[in-house]
Amino acid sequence: MQDSEQLKELKKGVVDLVSEAELLDKIKNSIKTKTPLRIKAGFDPTSSDLHLGHLVLLNKLRQFQSFGHTVIFLIGDFTTTIGDPSGRNTTRPTLSKDKIKENSKTYHDQVFKVLDKKNTEIRYNKEWMGKFTPSDFIKLMSGYTVSRMIERDDFKTRLEKGMGLYIHELVYPLVQGYDSVALKADVELGGTDQKFNLLVGRDLQKANGQKPQCVMTLPLLEGTDGVRKMSKSFDNYISLKDSPDQMFGKIMSIPDNLILKYFELLTSLTVSEISKLEDELDAGKNPRDVKVTLAETIISMFYKKTMATKAREEFFKVFSKNELPSKIPEVQFDHGNVWICKLLFQVGLSSSSSDSRRLIQGGGVKLDEQKVDDHGLKLDLKKGDKLLLSVGKRKFVRVVVK
Repeated sequence: MQDSEQLKELKKGVVDLVSEAELLDKIKNSIKTKTPLRIKAGFDPTSSDLHLGHLVLLNKLRQFQSFGHTVIFLIGDFTTTIGDPSGRNTTRPTLSKDKIKENSKTYHDQVFKVLDKKNTEIRYNKEWMGKFTPSDFIKLMSGYTVSRMIERDDFKTRLEKGMGLYIHELVYPLVQGYDSVALKADVELGGTDQKFNLLVGRDLQKANGQKPQCVMTLPLLEGTDGVRKMSKSFDNYISLKDSPDQMFGKIMSIPDNLILKYFELLTSLTVSEISKLEDELDAGKNPRDVKVTLAETIISMFYKKTMATKAREEFFKVFSKNELPSKIPEVQFDHGNVWICKLLFQVGLSSSSSDSRRLIQGGGVKLDEQKVDDHGLKLDLKKGDKLLLSVGKRKFVRVVVK
């Protein structure tokens, strides 16, 4: 493919491109010298799950690979100890080293559901940042002014509102930027909330005598709540580790106004195919039917198509016919008295006892298919008892009392 055609394809779906002329030159030189470009994207292991929000970036990385370029999937095991302040109104809590290590391991299996293993480098920024001495950090920080750093919208907003802004948060963009120096990146991808950090990478590469990376930002994907960006922190995410049934149910729960955006950012449908879907919706087609197509399309990217079909059948069995799922996980539980809120938490149906109380007050909890109205309910569990607990229409657990 010619350089201009390659650039045209790579620009699809991109919000910001800095700089298009530089990227075209890089592509021309890559074709001429038969040297693949180095395409970097960083992922901080703040949780064990990659989700569909990350898939927006992963799909673009895979597109670069289809043109023969090398992708660097960078795991920010060092930057996670700082905490990415991007888009935050408060300081992001840091994680323990053990938790970071545990989360990082899970990324390996997930990322190769999308990327080509042969053309992917998995790197950790602790490789170089872990060797930094105090004098190295001082040298790194001496190349950037505070006034330049607080031009960031989120930093500026926090200062204007008199909210806390800590020194280590100012260091984060410099460390992320230095990653591009260490990896000699030609292009770096990120969400629109990462643009400032990616531009810092360009500045630091120039300061270190390298050709500056081109920067591509991609849209942030709203989660199942339809409001905030997809994040485990907001519990509005669809994990790449979800089962077909879980994935199907969550995709069916997204607001109707996100259907076309999900098709555009997450699937390989062409612009004309998505326009056709838009025309069908405008003509009165049931959005539920289009979401079924979306769910099957996305699930088929990670599982066999037959599994996507089974997930669809299971969904309509549970949601339309109000039948129980074919498979309900069993959890053993000790006999004795137990508070319903504690039971929900301990069998994994809620994140805490207070979350259990909220779910009950919202009318979403059932015990043996009967709605639970009293969040103070105490149960006397006897050996051999079997209870069916459910939260909403997607979460079921059969409790076996021992």
